[in-house]
Amino acid sequence: MTELLLKYFRTKQREVQSERIYDTQCPFCSMQCKKQVIEQSVVTRKKYRVLGKENPASHGRLCIKGMNAHQHAMHPDRLQYPLLKVNGKFEQIPWDKAMRIMKEKFQSIQAMHGFNALSAYGGGSLTNETAYLLGKFARVALKTKYIDYNGRFCMSSAAAAANHAFGIDRGMTNGLNDIPLAKCIILAGSNIAECQPTLLPYFEKAKENGSFIIVIDPRETATAKMADLHLKPRPGTDSALSNGILQVLLAEQEIDLSFIKERTNGFAELKAFVETIKLEDIEELTGVPSSQIRKAAIVFGKAATGMVFTARGVEQHTNGYQTVRNLINILLVTGKIGKAGSGYGAITGQGNGQGGREHGLKADQLPGYRSIENPEHRRYLARVWNIDESDLPGKGVSAYEMMEKISQGEIRGMLLMGSNPIVSNPNAEFVKNTLEKLDFLVAADLFISETAELADLILPVSSYLENEGTMTNLEGRVMHRPCAMPSPGSVKHDWQILCKISRLLGKEEYFSFSGPEEIFNELREASRGGIADYYGIDYKRLKNGDGVLWPCPDAAHPGTERLFDDSFAHEDKRAVMIPVPSRAEAEKETPNRKYPLYLTTGRVVSHYLTGVQTRKSASLAARNVESFAEIHPETANRYGIENKSLIKIESKRGSIVVRSHLTEAIRKDTVFVPFHWAENQNVNLLVSDQLDPVCRMPGFKITAVNISRLE
Repeated sequence: MTELLLKYFRTKQREVQSERIYDTQCPFCSMQCKKQVIEQSVVTRKKYRVLGKENPASHGRLCIKGMNAHQHAMHPDRLQYPLLKVNGKFEQIPWDKAMRIMKEKFQSIQAMHGFNALSAYGGGSLTNETAYLLGKFARVALKTKYIDYNGRFCMSSAAAAANHAFGIDRGMTNGLNDIPLAKCIILAGSNIAECQPTLLPYFEKAKENGSFIIVIDPRETATAKMADLHLKPRPGTDSALSNGILQVLLAEQEIDLSFIKERTNGFAELKAFVETIKLEDIEELTGVPSSQIRKAAIVFGKAATGMVFTARGVEQHTNGYQTVRNLINILLVTGKIGKAGSGYGAITGQGNGQGGREHGLKADQLPGYRSIENPEHRRYLARVWNIDESDLPGKGVSAYEMMEKISQGEIRGMLLMGSNPIVSNPNAEFVKNTLEKLDFLVAADLFISETAELADLILPVSSYLENEGTMTNLEGRVMHRPCAMPSPGSVKHDWQILCKISRLLGKEEYFSFSGPEEIFNELREASRGGIADYYGIDYKRLKNGDGVLWPCPDAAHPGTERLFDDSFAHEDKRAVMIPVPSRAEAEKETPNRKYPLYLTTGRVVSHYLTGVQTRKSASLAARNVESFAEIHPETANRYGIENKSLIKIESKRGSIVVRSHLTEAIRKDTVFVPFHWAENQNVNLLVSDQLDPVCRMPGFKITAVNISRLE
């Protein structure tokens, strides 16, 4: 028996012919968890193991997505060669031909319709280097003003609110290590237990330290279950709820008058407005008992330290900007910012949603968080790029508004890089029909996504395992992502594609980069002296350490753990408060007789964004094979709907078919559907095209709908 066992183990040892370890980090959420993918060659096949790697953000933790993220990168459906659509079908072509077609199409469109007839549409998972280069490509190589990215649908409300309130927008004003120091925490519209699971232990540690956690969400999520107080407002009434909290804080004098006087503007106007508010009116509007509103205010006001976090639940509204401003008002009147355990955090959704907007993917921003409309900022970037300032285009429009420009015939061609807009945009049927009108659509992607299916040309790009670069996580920490795995087939890195087409367009002198480190060094110079200053960060420093929090103006600077210790970033060094109306005039999606229920959307733990990558992972797809709708049992009974049955959800824009999931964890007037699926399960087919007037965020989180059994 012993001899047989020894023979078996010797055989197994011989089977493992080699082992390679790839250091990388998860490509999904904004935690950007470090990990190792271990490849074992076993006889004629390969096996993979994944281990978390110690780092300052996630400390070696991985969630289910991070554990299985390698599966999509190795999926047989990976694009490996350029594809050209011929008579409605894709045919494989060589790179030289693909680049030549791009050049000819781009030049002919601009010759006929002008520079702004072309556009670039990016994604929040692109590295800092690619985000920077795509912005430069649009403005220098194409000379178009039309560039934006899907991060517009992620954090634009929070970004605009933080910029206007503080003068600077970084995902968190404090580092992650400050969370356990907060004695009271408000989590508004955030389900971190499913969206950022490796972030959750920071809040669990805070609870161990005696923190009182308040969750604001119409659903009883996995995150809400750990709350000491769960407030369930009617969708779209978060600003009113904040006004109720402010009313109690001022009435009970739980405010920091010295902080208000010395470090803020706008309190007199805010106070005058709040004094007109009646708590019973807020209760009626929000559906939250006044006793709970009072408790939330008193606990937060009396706490020695406190933090407020916002996420998509309160941000993805057509009044999302004002909602975040009002939550920031709560921080400012209590003086809970700029010190240990006190501050604001916008929990970034996408892996590099932060870095993308910092370095040029937004229509109105230049690298370093400079404004494209500021003459001084324009002159600085023109010098860095060695172009005439007059050649630098002006401000374009937001991501969804680019779809409207296509519909109007102003945009005729698009380079789409790392995004899937016919699933992620609101009013999705309009977006699909609009993209079909383009004279020329190029999609650079890992797979033939729902949007790439409409493209004239598809370019295969490398995955996170194959493409080196930097990412900026939710706290503003710049992290280096190494790579060692070779790309399959003739796949190219996205930055290589941009450099190649730029050279063919006659712009070689501006795009002569040989690697991501060279691009990053130019990004550093472009950001120098800006709000998001990366100048003191280089690859050597990132490779040898744990990442650096910006701003970091020089090589000797340690990076900035906590913002606003002494002053805010406005010229007068003060933060700004504003009164926010309880009833949002922009919210037109009010339930009515025909569409009597609220629809809200969100994520599930096993999928990410439009699901293009996670649905290619067998381990993740098996956990959620289809979409669903959470419905309260009493509501379902009213409509004759049984659990696990197919139902139709309809708004005035269209309808979808999903499976019912009855649960008491949701309000009786609200239905929840995740947004990771396409076609007749694409919940964004139902969502309005109305946008926030300040930040141009669509109202994903509130749509008036009807539900019915599928006959």
